[in-house]
Amino acid sequence: MSPDNSGGRARTLFSSMTAAARFAAHALDTRFADLPAAAVDAIKVYVLDSLGVGIAGSSVEGGAGLARIAAGWGAAAVSVWGRTAQQLAAPAAAFVNAWQMHNQEYDCLHEGAVVHAMASVLPAALAAAELRGGIAGRELIAALAVGVDVAAGLGLASRAGFRFFRPATAGGFGAVAAAGRVLGLDRDALQTAFAWQLAQTSGTMQAHTEGSPILPVQVAFNARAALQSCEFATLGFAPARAVFEGPYGYLAVFEGSFELEPVLASLGRDWRIAEFSHKPFPAGRATHGGIEGVAALQAAHRFTAADVERIEIRVPPLTARLVSRPLLADSGASYCRLCMAYVVAKVVENGRIDLSDFRGEALSDPATHALAARIQTLGDGNPDPNALAPQSLTVTLKDGRKLEWQCETMLANPARPLSRDQHLAKFTRCLDFAAEPLIADAGPRLIEATDRLEDIEDVRLLAGLAAGLSPP
Repeated sequence: MSPDNSGGRARTLFSSMTAAARFAAHALDTRFADLPAAAVDAIKVYVLDSLGVGIAGSSVEGGAGLARIAAGWGAAAVSVWGRTAQQLAAPAAAFVNAWQMHNQEYDCLHEGAVVHAMASVLPAALAAAELRGGIAGRELIAALAVGVDVAAGLGLASRAGFRFFRPATAGGFGAVAAAGRVLGLDRDALQTAFAWQLAQTSGTMQAHTEGSPILPVQVAFNARAALQSCEFATLGFAPARAVFEGPYGYLAVFEGSFELEPVLASLGRDWRIAEFSHKPFPAGRATHGGIEGVAALQAAHRFTAADVERIEIRVPPLTARLVSRPLLADSGASYCRLCMAYVVAKVVENGRIDLSDFRGEALSDPATHALAARIQTLGDGNPDPNALAPQSLTVTLKDGRKLEWQCETMLANPARPLSRDQHLAKFTRCLDFAAEPLIADAGPRLIEATDRLEDIEDVRLLAGLAAGLSPP
């Protein structure tokens, strides 16, 4: 038998496997040494970024109540970020930490997939690591890489617009891949865990449409389910079948139109974490072109809110669907984070957008609401159902001038990455919003630990510092 024929037979065998089997093989067979430097570097950046965002999210309204309920879900074992010395059962901690990561719309994402994969994958993987008694940094990096590949890959496979809340639904399967690897599941068990996750997958776009604070809780539900799916999989009585590609599998039900084979073929070749975008501003990613554009025009032309006649932002249909909502008199923080008119008005007024702009009296400021009424977001007819850019902006001033700005790629996309100083400034600002004060040097210690993540012996160091604990 010639090598060519053998290779062809192997490829045919592999392509005949179910998607669950192929995802499981990728999740368990990948080694740290397989990862390119770009993927490793990106993971270190986004671990630090995600921990910072999750710490800041600990002080968002509703967190104390969620943590209190989650405390009833089992014996304490895993750290909660930004809440000094609080521990919960592993699924409960993954739930709370995932909610904290996504509750401010400040967490990283894969723009093409429209999936905030780290919001599910990192909390689940770190909870699994604590549950297991610790793992090395290299193993965490590999687990996060494969988990992100699964979550973002499912988003990239979609050929339709959002039907369900994809960051929650796809993110949960990525969390299963990462946590299952950390917990030591074998291939059969990990495939079964994907089947258990399908039975628990949830996340409606109604919460997004209404700007409901339930929206980030949906990410949390799926992160919690991932830990439970891995545990259920050890029972062995529910073998996996066509979890993803079946007629009532994940993609048919939750996405509708899809093409999965190119994603499966890319496993081990394209590392999705290296394609991720930062969130430079604490608002829905779809608002970021408007934020950057009005800030750039204001810096160049020195106009104030009083000078503005109207502002028009033209965006792809998905972006318009996500953030073109009008600002309402009683809009809460979750609604405003996804309201282009609100965030652009705040930038015009203050020259920037900050976490503090979504708390307290800032939300009901009459001047902000008056300016927001003169800001409109319009679809541009882009045929791509998942596109967030390009975006363009026109500011019409009361003196008749029209100021124009446009971008093909939003700031902090891999093509326009944040500098290290910008990345660290965001992280440091997030620590100011911890529900409970961290130890005095927690920030520098977390920066140092993530910079050398591949060399640390036990990633529980990260979880402890994020929870406000002094390392041993």
